[in-house]
This record gives sequence, C-alpha cells and structure tokens, in this order.
Amino acid sequence: MLEQITPLILTYNEAPNIGRTLDRLRWASDIVVVDSYSEDETLKIVSSFPQARIFQRKFDSFASQCNFGLTKTEISTDWVMSLDADYQLTPELVAEIGALQPAGDLVGLRAGFTYCILGRRLRSGIYPPVTVLFRKSKAFFKQDGHAHRVALDGRIENLHSPILHDDRKPFSRWLEAQSRYTRLEAEKLLSADPGSLSWTDRIRCWRVVAPAAMLLYCLVGRGGILDGWAGFYYAFQRALAELMLSVYLIDHDLIDHDLGKSGRPAQHHNQTQINAENSKLPKMNTDNTGQKDGDAQITEGIAT
Repeated sequence: MLEQITPLILTYNEAPNIGRTLDRLRWASDIVVVDSYSEDETLKIVSSFPQARIFQRKFDSFASQCNFGLTKTEISTDWVMSLDADYQLTPELVAEIGALQPAGDLVGLRAGFTYCILGRRLRSGIYPPVTVLFRKSKAFFKQDGHAHRVALDGRIENLHSPILHDDRKPFSRWLEAQSRYTRLEAEKLLSADPGSLSWTDRIRCWRVVAPAAMLLYCLVGRGGILDGWAGFYYAFQRALAELMLSVYLIDHDLIDHDLGKSGRPAQHHNQTQINAENSKLPKMNTDNTGQKDGDAQITEGIAT
C-alpha cells in the first residue's frame, strides 16, 4: 500500500526535527511539505530529499494549512499521511502499513504514539491517538481549540505499531507554543456548552485541580518516575501546560468579577481583552510583503 500514500507535513523552523522525520519516509515517491516561511535551515534540509515538494503559505491556522496541502498541491495518490514535523515512523509501522489491503469502506487509520525526550522513549507519555492516514477524497481538516483534526465520514481502524513523537526544538520554543495553545484552549472551554465537555475538560474548568493532578498522573499513574529525569521533565512540562491554562481561566474570572463590580458590559470587554492578547502573541511566521493572507508561493525541489 505504500505506493498509494503521499505524506503531508507542515513546517515552521523545524530544522531540529525535519531531517529525522523525512529520513523515515524514504519509501515515499512524493512528499508534500507546506512551510510557513521558515527562517532556519528547514527548507535546506527538506530540499536535500529529492522526492519532497515544498509549498510556502502564510500561516493562518493549522487546519487551513492542511486543507491547502490536500487540495492545492496536486497530490495524486488515493491516500494521504498527515504528519507533524516531529513524528517519526518506526520500521514496524512502515511494514504494517505496507502489508495493508484496506477494504473499500475503510476511510482512515489511527495511530498511537510513544513520546520521546531526546530520543529516549517514555512509558509515561499521554499523547493521544491521531488519525494520520486517510483517503484524500474523504478528508477535510477542522480546527478544534489549539488542535487540528481530520473529519472523515466512514470507518476508521487502529494501527498496531506506534509513531514516535520526538520534538527536539529548544524549551523556549515549547514555552512560546504553549502560550498560544493554552490561550486557544481557554477560549474553547469558556465558549463551550458545559454539557458538551469531556470529563478531562470539566476538571480543567475547576481551575486548581488539573495542574497537580497531571503531575501525579504522569509520575505515578503512568510510571514516569521509572523514566528517570526524562520522565520528570515530561511530567513538569505537562503540569506547566495545565497551570498556564488555569492562569488564563482565572484571569478571565478576575476580569469578569472586576467588570461586574464596575457595571461595564462584560462581553465587549472580554473580546477587547482577547484581541489585545492576540496582538501580543508571537507569530507563527514572518510577514511577507505584498502577500495576501492565504496566498501561496510554490517551490519544488529547491527552496528560494
């Protein structure tokens, strides 16, 4: 089945990761990379893989970038494999996919993950399964909080072998990303119908429980203590992410309380606050003079 698959990867300053990811995709005759105008060595690394085609597009959302890759890059295969730049396929997973003979009603395949810290595999990772392989004709991406998910109408099965998640970008990049992600998650929780939230999101809405609960779950419930310092590093990261989310939610509560005392309209002020925060957030890519939002520059083989 491998010859029926085109990997699709989004990049922005992924030099620490993209070479290792592409090295595990040498079986693919065509790889599509949608880049948000990287400023590091990402494009140079991608260009060293002859089967990779580079398309540059100004970032607006993860879902829009993926939908651009699906519909505007002339992918000719029936199946697409959507990968983050820090996902690495194992030889076992490649062999499993190669042996597949999917039935006509199968539209997607979901993979689990093994989380890694600098190449060390953790038993304590909580990265959720993702539908990474799907029929191109049946797929459409949508934004869900800070995440993007493929929407499929049909049967989805699970793959047995995991993907390795091994992000080696510096900790400062992780903090920058978490600032964006937790803000988006806070906006999602605050705007959602409480009855529609999962039990984990309901715990997050309690504000004070999730950070400590996450730390204990990763270290004790998932056995992170046995992963050594890498396990502690991962558990502290996850607890910090939950703490940042709690701070955003409490910040919203304090603003609402202040507005209630002053008698000013809360909704208008909240939107103003969100817009102000958005303007201060670090951007995913640089501005491109003369380029409209959503326009794309296409470069095949060698990036300009």
